[in-house]
Amino acid sequence: MTHGYTTGTGPEPAGAPYGTSYGTPYAADPNAAGTPYAVPQQRTTEPPAGPAAGAAPAPARKPGRDRYLDLLRSIALVRVVVYHLFGWAWLTVLFPSMGVMFALAGSLMARSLKRPALSVIRGRVRRLLPPMWAFAVVVLAMMFANGWNPTEDPDHGDTWGLIGLFNYLVPIGAPPYPWHVGSQSGLLEDTWAVQAAGPLWYLRAYLWFVIASPLLLWLFRKAPWPTLLAPLGLTAIVGTGLVKIPGETGNAVTDFAVYGGCWVLGFAHHEGLLKQIPRYVSVSCAALVMAFGLWWASNHLGPDGWDLNDIPLAQATWSFGFVVILLQYSPSWQELPGRLARWDKLVTLSNNRAVTIYLWHNLLIMATVPIIDLAYKLPFMQSERAVGALDGAYTIWMFALVWPLIGLMVLAVGWVEDLAAKRRPRLWPNGTKRAAGGRPGARAAHRG
Repeated sequence: MTHGYTTGTGPEPAGAPYGTSYGTPYAADPNAAGTPYAVPQQRTTEPPAGPAAGAAPAPARKPGRDRYLDLLRSIALVRVVVYHLFGWAWLTVLFPSMGVMFALAGSLMARSLKRPALSVIRGRVRRLLPPMWAFAVVVLAMMFANGWNPTEDPDHGDTWGLIGLFNYLVPIGAPPYPWHVGSQSGLLEDTWAVQAAGPLWYLRAYLWFVIASPLLLWLFRKAPWPTLLAPLGLTAIVGTGLVKIPGETGNAVTDFAVYGGCWVLGFAHHEGLLKQIPRYVSVSCAALVMAFGLWWASNHLGPDGWDLNDIPLAQATWSFGFVVILLQYSPSWQELPGRLARWDKLVTLSNNRAVTIYLWHNLLIMATVPIIDLAYKLPFMQSERAVGALDGAYTIWMFALVWPLIGLMVLAVGWVEDLAAKRRPRLWPNGTKRAAGGRPGARAAHRG
């Protein structure tokens, strides 16, 4: 027998690395050769005191990755997988992964736009598309093998179904997929295509943000506060039904509005605007915005209750305030401190394979079902008590099994991310090197 699972609407990856936060030297952009640069420090009334007489000068701090931001991305990815597995609506309140991911990507984009905009956009698109193509080849092959014909699909049909396939090459719109494909008694439930294609909305939103970033950053530098708050105003218009835009165009505009504030917050973080505001002011204002989001959500609960993915204005305001607090308290770690250090390799791996993990996790969650179902055929599982025990712990087993499957997928196709970034392919880039010349391997630099 086949067991279904609970899933949400869709979450997020970010494919490129970012440097350290405001006030700390940034690593050189991986898309082009160049020297690191430091973001200008906030002005103070007096210059910092120099070293005492006779004292050795403090060693220069080496540029590198901001491990605090890396940690945030890893937490966001784990939260996305857990949310899509268990479907717990409260996770969207506990940690708004998508807003965090868009903010981190926006900060990176602002840093990269020191270079010509066209080359930056080209580099971001180049990083994004090859991992998506690897995913699309497998998913489309499975759809076609199960008898799907895009020209005969009732939801697309005719030539529009074929034209829509272009979105599997460049995600400028919503890709077509069948709502039901295959057999209900097959290895995967017949809605697997919907679940597999669900994460692609993020890639569409990310691409449009990348394309719009040169203009957005120019506007932000000319008028920072109107540019920062405009997405919230747009969400109040298109995300509340005040103005309705039908179809996928409406979904795309709503996504752009909901997460636009977080993307521009990434600009504000990079440009140092947040550091110019007293912390108690920014945190207080962020708390008020978040409180409004919860109030709005309480009066507009959807079919899944407090799932903010169903409530655009609540999602936008809660994510905005949450990101402000995270970035305001950004400690700019070059190394993970204390007990967090034990997670260093996993944090590095997840950042180097963020696109792979995000793209494949939904399909791999579904792949756990036929594997676990094999347990029902074991001799000691034939009693009613044993079957009941497995039924009761089914999602726990899915959770335990999906991580090894994600690891296998990282090994199988994760190296495509390296090719897309014009790096040497690596199977398991967790930040360590192999021993060379008979000496123990040194810890590798945290590169994206």
